[in-house]
Amino acid sequence: MFALVWVIGTVVQIYIFVIILQVALSWAIAFDLINANNDAARNLTELLKKLTDPVYKPIRKYIPPVGGIDLTPLVVIIGIQILAGFLFKLVIGSFFLF
Repeated sequence: MFALVWVIGTVVQIYIFVIILQVALSWAIAFDLINANNDAARNLTELLKKLTDPVYKPIRKYIPPVGGIDLTPLVVIIGIQILAGFLFKLVIGSFFLF
């Protein structure tokens, strides 16, 4: 049972890392620290978009950019943390009932 909690926690942390990496890369491209025409940067950007866009798209319908800043990654990170907390309590709570 605790292995399930560990797997959920690990997946959550990896996905949050992917989100933070995508945000940092988009800022680096926006501030011209990384050339967007670079093949490696373009491939990494495409990969990160494929990993994050399915989660971002439904949320972007309800949360528009504020002052040109997209708050969707922040909302997703907070939402994932809340869901993971509920799952942990559910798994650990059901474990101690038996």
